[in-house]
Amino acid sequence: MITSPLSDLIGIEYPIFQGGMAHISDASLAAAVSEAGGLGIITSASGDIEWLERQIDMARGMTAKPIGVNVMLMGNNVDQIAALLAEKRISVVTTGAGNPEKYIHMWKEAGIKVIPVIPSVALAKLCARSGADAVIAEGGESGGHVGDMTTMALVPQVVDAVDIPVIAAGGIADGRGMAAALMLGAVGVQIGTRFLSATECNIHENYKKKVLKANDTSTIVTGRRLGHPVRSIKSPFSRAYAKAEYSDISDEDLEQMAVGSLRAATFSGDDKKGCFLAGQIAGMVREEQTAAEIIRDIVSGAENALNGAKKWVK
Repeated sequence: MITSPLSDLIGIEYPIFQGGMAHISDASLAAAVSEAGGLGIITSASGDIEWLERQIDMARGMTAKPIGVNVMLMGNNVDQIAALLAEKRISVVTTGAGNPEKYIHMWKEAGIKVIPVIPSVALAKLCARSGADAVIAEGGESGGHVGDMTTMALVPQVVDAVDIPVIAAGGIADGRGMAAALMLGAVGVQIGTRFLSATECNIHENYKKKVLKANDTSTIVTGRRLGHPVRSIKSPFSRAYAKAEYSDISDEDLEQMAVGSLRAATFSGDDKKGCFLAGQIAGMVREEQTAAEIIRDIVSGAENALNGAKKWVK
């Protein structure tokens, strides 16, 4: 059995976080992951306070185990979201797009563990000094907003740079990826793309089919021109957007092209207008399973990989 300081820190059975994917990670998916022994995380990316409160209450009605919420620090209604999470005494807050220092004291006063997602050593150090309980080092292999560093290069450098636990994310879909992350010094993993195939994930069927049919070269990164690159599955929308980036279109019009694209993918499965976020490991996701089956498969695969590694050492 895999044991980790992360399990003790959060009170979970397995050191596996489910990514807080915008417009995707709702109560259904988060509760299923938490009930299966990982940490389910609800997204707050929409900025809708009433929706978020309903999702937290629904998740708690489905499981008594810890639940997390992801906060995009550059999103809408962040101050109100932060206050709601303190009021609800959510177990864990993960954050993206910056340093959550402004909210850390309030959250920790409420007994919340604060774990920022970071793309660099510099931000990891800053978050550690600000009082974060751990950090999630996310490489550019991941879906959604990405940085330049790869997971393999980023994780060990962050592990060496901070004295708080490090969770690895980006390009991890099975037990081999989890075993590799642990060997790099991480205490656990955060996984997003594989959970897109979970039975409890409420994305449109067209979205799920795209993930299941993906191969190793099925994703593309767009948005570098505007300074916020995003990885998604190649589609008519993403190809058109990539072409527009190298045209004389204004930045304002380019940004407008993407408005509503994730919602179109998630809720309508719109192939022409939708942006289907997914990581490079989408090509490894081959079947729809329950969240519990996914977690069991990852953990058993990691155990097998770690035990089998001894055959290479004389």
